[in-house]
Amino acid sequence: MIDRLLIDTLNLRSRDLAARWKNAIRKSPQLRHYNKMDDETLIETDILFYPLLARTLDRGIDLSKLGEFFVEEGKQRMKTGFPVSEVIFAINLFQKTVIEYLMTEFAPENPMRMYQTMGALSRVAEFCLLGSYYICKGFLEETYIHMNVHDAVSEELLKKYFRDEFLTKDKTH
Repeated sequence: MIDRLLIDTLNLRSRDLAARWKNAIRKSPQLRHYNKMDDETLIETDILFYPLLARTLDRGIDLSKLGEFFVEEGKQRMKTGFPVSEVIFAINLFQKTVIEYLMTEFAPENPMRMYQTMGALSRVAEFCLLGSYYICKGFLEETYIHMNVHDAVSEELLKKYFRDEFLTKDKTH
């Protein structure tokens, strides 16, 4: 069972947590594309992740919702020119932001809260790992579609290098 206070905080203080994430981005010079964004855009980019994490902690992982959200994020990042490596690193910073909050402000005060925090840490890690998987999936799918439709790369060549199951036949994209 995850403490209700944590779930409420992720929902109600998502802007504050996103601002912390933005600060972590600013301290990471290797995230060149993210660092070109203004502060407000960065915060808005991250703010949607916290309510989804709260829902996941509260109700468990819903792979269809989680997959749909992160696949779309991956597609959008590809369309806007982000390297997939930066996107994955940004998820890592999201995870660090949440863990830092858990270990400082939500610090274990008693054995029960410590036990709940350990459970939450495990589920946050699972959320971020699955998020990374689905973001890569969305990013690759959008790359595949773009190469097939806009760059006229042959289906045979694409199938040789893109072995994921997405292999969309929708060429209207």
